[in-house]
Amino acid sequence: VQLQASGGGVVQAGGSLRLSCAASGGDFADYGLGWFRQPPGKEREFVAAIYWTGITNYADSVKGRFTISRDDNKKMVYLQMNMLKPADTGIYFCAAERGYLSLQELNRPQVFDYWGQGTQVTVSS
Repeated sequence: VQLQASGGGVVQAGGSLRLSCAASGGDFADYGLGWFRQPPGKEREFVAAIYWTGITNYADSVKGRFTISRDDNKKMVYLQMNMLKPADTGIYFCAAERGYLSLQELNRPQVFDYWGQGTQVTVSS
C-alpha cells in the first residue's frame, strides 16, 4: 500500500486548508485511517482517525475545527482544517492500519502499518 499526501501550504491564522491522501493497493475499505502531525522540534502527534465504519476520533486540540473523512471508492482520506492556528503548524502525515484495531487504538503512530510522505502546513500569525 502506498499513500500520497497533498494539500499543504502557507495560510494565515483563521484560514482553512484541505489535506488529501491518495492510496494505492490494499483493501482500503477495511483500513483504519489517520492523520498525524509533527510540529517543529517535536514528536509526531495524533490529529484524527476514521474507522472503516466511518466513525471518527479527534485530538482535543483540533475538535470542532478539523474534520476527517474518507471516500472508499476513490481510496482517499481527507482532513478539512478550519480556524487554523499557528500551533497547527507542522508536517502532516496520513497513515493506514489494516483493520485489526479499534478506533480508540488508532491514536498512536506505532500501530499504523503504512505512511504517506508528509505535507507541510504553515500557519502564520
